Amino acid sequence: QLHLVESGGGLVQAGDSLTLSCTISGRTGTYAMGWFRQAPGKEREFVAAISWSGVGTYYNDPVNGRFKISRDNAKNTVYLLMNSLKPEDTAVYYCAADSSSIYIRAGVQDYGMDYWGKGTLVTVSS
Repeated sequence: QLHLVESGGGLVQAGDSLTLSCTISGRTGTYAMGWFRQAPGKEREFVAAISWSGVGTYYNDPVNGRFKISRDNAKNTVYLLMNSLKPEDTAVYYCAADSSSIYIRAGVQDYGMDYWGKGTLVTVSS
């Protein structure tokens, strides 16, 4: 079992930056990680993913160029740096892990993520 806990959410103004963290504990292993988000009244959507090595990254178009995913495997932590935040970025952000792959599996539902955190709320005011 993997246990994922997100932190770093909060209320910010449009144009601000914010960094989310996801700490992983439990069964050790090698796995790709990702961030997803769910805005009020909308379906959950993919935000970004990163391979185990950290070399491979992938972003959804709405955040590409503004957000940056990274990881520190020594600290069992994945980060999401969010720049130039917009009101439409308001959502609950979820960290997820793919326990079956070290690579990003873009062609698989939910990118193959099978472990999820409980989420952290990011609110961007205009």
